[in-house]
Amino acid sequence: MGPKPQTPQSGDLFRFPLAEHLNPKHELVLLGDAMDWSEIERSFSAHFASTTGRPALPSRLVAGLLYLQHAYDCSDEIAVNTWVENPYWQFFTGETYLQIESPIDPSSLTRWRKRIGEEGVETMLMATIKAGRKLGLLKAASTDRVIVDTTVMPKAVAHPTDSRLLERSRQHLVKLADDNGIALRQNYNREAPRIAMQIGRYAHAKQFRRMKKSLRTLKSRVGRVYRDIGRQMDQIAESRQDAAKDLMHRVNRILTQATKDKNKLYALHAPEVECISKGKARNPYEFGVKVTVATTLKEGFVVGMRSMPGNPYDGHTLEEAIEQVSILAQRTPKTVIVDRGYQGAELEGIRILRSGQKRGISRTLHAMIRRRSAIEPTIGHMKTDGRLARNPLKGALGDALHAVLCGAGHNIRLLLKKLRLLFTFIVWAISGGRTMSRSTHQLAVG
Repeated sequence: MGPKPQTPQSGDLFRFPLAEHLNPKHELVLLGDAMDWSEIERSFSAHFASTTGRPALPSRLVAGLLYLQHAYDCSDEIAVNTWVENPYWQFFTGETYLQIESPIDPSSLTRWRKRIGEEGVETMLMATIKAGRKLGLLKAASTDRVIVDTTVMPKAVAHPTDSRLLERSRQHLVKLADDNGIALRQNYNREAPRIAMQIGRYAHAKQFRRMKKSLRTLKSRVGRVYRDIGRQMDQIAESRQDAAKDLMHRVNRILTQATKDKNKLYALHAPEVECISKGKARNPYEFGVKVTVATTLKEGFVVGMRSMPGNPYDGHTLEEAIEQVSILAQRTPKTVIVDRGYQGAELEGIRILRSGQKRGISRTLHAMIRRRSAIEPTIGHMKTDGRLARNPLKGALGDALHAVLCGAGHNIRLLLKKLRLLFTFIVWAISGGRTMSRSTHQLAVG
């Protein structure tokens, strides 16, 4: 059932509205008034086809919590607990009176993310773009020139090693046998952890011959448990057969994959994780999914963000990125600035500028190409200040949702900074210009 309209109650006649207790010039108050919550409500209400059952939570409450969660880099539990303690968060999410109890369980945010899907989170990103235009951060022609780049969104998995994957596989197999009443010949609960620990010690001491021998021993132990369960699969109940077969298939991939195989399994619980080489000296390989990011040339405002499973070539992701920008910004870019990784990418009717390009480039276009590196600190802020550095959501759908929400959270931070500086500029003007530095003044005016 869709969200129930909020109507004033008789007990609210003797309560003071929350707005009377807050600073009307606070950035969250101003941003809450500038956001187009009606568009988000229309998008969310389309996912409630049933007219019976318990009324859903207000769309503004859920969308506001997701915005604040990614703007301030906090988990579901911390976001809900902070909402109870912070009246500005309550006002931003549409509350009229001060609340002293948690509005929802943190697990409700998980169910809401699955319900609204990728279309819903893209609507949230579109709402931040509209708010940026309304507040003057984005001009009408700002999306005519965009910067596009790709990065890696790491998954919340441990660093994959052969010994760790084998030991985790054995543990899951033993648990599967215990849950379904399968009697194993031997579960190796004492021997296998000791071998896995010894493999790490041999690797640290660079005794690779002993390490490989212990690794073969551990693989043989896991293989015995795997084959023992495979012979007794008929004892598993029909309702659990699919989950058991899926686990057996993943364990078989781990047992049979070689070092240089493609499409290797790097996490037992997250088969969608990919190994992506970024060429960094401190971290040459990252385990997650590739994400394409599109920002405006001048403001650094995120106007498009999408996960790209399968680790495609950067040039092949450009068309999808520009298509998303055209839909969200409601305006097709005229010039796209990319790095050399997009060599060979061409789009009809759109000028593509690449790093290092010199032939036929005017001084204005050369300045735009040099501006391309401005997207790097934007990505860095989304990883340090936001939640792009580690994706805790499950599956390929979780990758798609988390990427778009990280872009929306970055835009919320930019809007809050703009409003904060604008209010500081007003205080500076009232005080006669004695309390603001020149750089802060330029930021507030610009």
